[in-house]
Amino acid sequence: MKDMTQAHAAPARADEICVICNEGSGRNSRGDGAVDQAMTILGDRAVLRRVKKGASIPSAARQAVRDGFGTVVAAGGDGTIMAVSEALVNSGRTMGVLPLGTFNFFARGYGIPEDPQEAARLIAEGAARPIDLGAVEGRPFLNNASLGVYPAILKERESVYKRWGRRRIAAHWSVLRTFWRYKRPLQLTLRANGEVRQLRTPLVFVARSAYQLEHFGLDGAACIREGKFAVFVAPDEGRLGLLRDALRLAIHKMDLSRGFELICTDSLEIETRHRRCLVACDGEKFPMKSPLSFEMMQGALLLIHPEGGPQE
Repeated sequence: MKDMTQAHAAPARADEICVICNEGSGRNSRGDGAVDQAMTILGDRAVLRRVKKGASIPSAARQAVRDGFGTVVAAGGDGTIMAVSEALVNSGRTMGVLPLGTFNFFARGYGIPEDPQEAARLIAEGAARPIDLGAVEGRPFLNNASLGVYPAILKERESVYKRWGRRRIAAHWSVLRTFWRYKRPLQLTLRANGEVRQLRTPLVFVARSAYQLEHFGLDGAACIREGKFAVFVAPDEGRLGLLRDALRLAIHKMDLSRGFELICTDSLEIETRHRRCLVACDGEKFPMKSPLSFEMMQGALLLIHPEGGPQE
């Protein structure tokens, strides 16, 4: 096993593995030990490249592809996995996952073990299979993309963390502050399944993880297993309604029959009133230009995973 922060001087063999470790992932208190255990299993054909917090994970993944590695492993949470996958889409290279995040929805959805040694054995011995990804304006996402109040929460959380640190109470406070300040719902035009609709809503949530939906007791997993998006449009109920829905979601008592609309579609376009909008993809936020086009990327990623996970 090699631990390197710089690129190889010589091209890698196609059977070599590059492990990209995000040192800022959610459960990093056990991260070093987990990575060490995994690297021991992977052996001498594996190279470890540590990415410091704030560095560009997609750049590290693209460098691994240029260096000739046949398999690139994302060691981190869902955000790290999404960032690495961007470099591997339609590249012909294989992706492995060493789950180190807080929730690991993507890994759980495909039956990838959270134990580092078991995950490493799967990477070393398992088969790669093509999987579908969602994309918004060409940017792939693994679990979900959203507009409205959730990207606003992420933006608020960033400023709260800078002032108070990455504490759970700070995360909850950012939610409350966002709901209290959130005055204007989105006014948008949604095009899907041949229909054009004018909507007013605080949140549009485009899901691609069957496991995540079932974890929170939401409908829509069947849409995803059919190779489509499960699109949730929240009712415009004001601040108190948002707070009630957040509480129901937290205690797994969300009931879509209360007003959330579910749209099952393989493509959609969302045009917002403002030219620019903030979009959240797998917990990371990106400014984008409206209208936004959501498409399925069929078989775009070769992922090492067991057969028959919840996503399938």
